[in-house]
Amino acid sequence: MTVNDPFARLPEAAAFAVTSTTVADGATWPRAQFSSGVPGGEDRSPQLSWSGAPEGTKSYAVTVYDPDAPTGSGFWHWAVADIPATVAELPEGAGDDTGSGLPEGAFQLPNDARATRFLGAAPPAGHGPHRYFVVVHALDVGSIGVPADSTPAVLGFTMAGHILGRAVLTATAETAA
Repeated sequence: MTVNDPFARLPEAAAFAVTSTTVADGATWPRAQFSSGVPGGEDRSPQLSWSGAPEGTKSYAVTVYDPDAPTGSGFWHWAVADIPATVAELPEGAGDDTGSGLPEGAFQLPNDARATRFLGAAPPAGHGPHRYFVVVHALDVGSIGVPADSTPAVLGFTMAGHILGRAVLTATAETAA
């Protein structure tokens, strides 16, 4: 695992709280949050709840990113845009193929595997522990205005000037050699 910080070069943002009944901050993902390509994995997105977003928040985006993936650019596992400011929770499994648990108006972007859904953890066997940054971004716009087929990196670039706050929960995963 490297010590790279995916937020080090981004604009500072107010902190607010994100919690999960699925995984505690700093804990290992349960097996359901691993990729279906890993024994016992189900590609099930985690339950998330957030509170304390900055005043002026008009929408949220949620991302799940593994900076430790051996790609040179990390790996985006999930990205959801245009979550209304009136929403403060996503149920476990919201990130299925249809986004069935997402609120009206919100949409998923293709992850780095080009699947428009949550893709669970699948660190290469023997590569060591990976960190998964689960982030709720509080935005100053009601719609971020990216096309639904955009990449999570494009979402991040577009959001950069609109982030009022950032709530971060970090999960880990490792696949034995």
